[in-house]
Amino acid sequence: MKIEVLNTQGDSTGRSVDLPDSIFGIEPNEHVMYLAVKSYLAAQRQGTHKAKERGEIAGSTRKIKRQKGTGTARAGSLKNPLFRSGGRVFGPRPRKYSVNLNKKVKTLATSSALSQKAKEGSIKIIEDFTFEAPKTKEFVSVLGNMKIEGKTLFVTADHDKNLYLSARNVAGNSIQEARNLNTYEILKGGTLLMTESSIAAINKTLS
Repeated sequence: MKIEVLNTQGDSTGRSVDLPDSIFGIEPNEHVMYLAVKSYLAAQRQGTHKAKERGEIAGSTRKIKRQKGTGTARAGSLKNPLFRSGGRVFGPRPRKYSVNLNKKVKTLATSSALSQKAKEGSIKIIEDFTFEAPKTKEFVSVLGNMKIEGKTLFVTADHDKNLYLSARNVAGNSIQEARNLNTYEILKGGTLLMTESSIAAINKTLS
């Protein structure tokens, strides 16, 4: 699958890149993509939630009233979950939410997401460029020249500090290195705007 390479002005450079069919041309596996997104979102949860149960409440264990004759239910402690400031019944405890996936499943999910974007025509290739200094205004101008509507995921081959600082605060845009691409970011990102050299980096990571 060949896609023409655009310059920063949005015009064709006369060159094209060949997107590997093994990554951009497979039949998208929706279930595997679901598992990858589930795993990614689960990994974002801290799992540090905690509520005190009856045995963890500080306070006296003295019986607060006599057993019979009060006309109300028997009660033995102020830590009773039925009382205000009492312990919580089956409260949340710290836990890990991580969902482990093997490497082949992750690779298939990422390739499926990229193939889905290719099938939708939501991939654009731009020639490699950089800024001498962080310039958000110039990056917004580049995005405008690409005539992209909606969200954009800008993919670079390597970390470029000036590009990163220029792109990170642009609303509706996110930036990722090719080696850090994941299924969730690809599906969420809208149109993929990829630098020319990032294709080789993606091929090296996923092949």
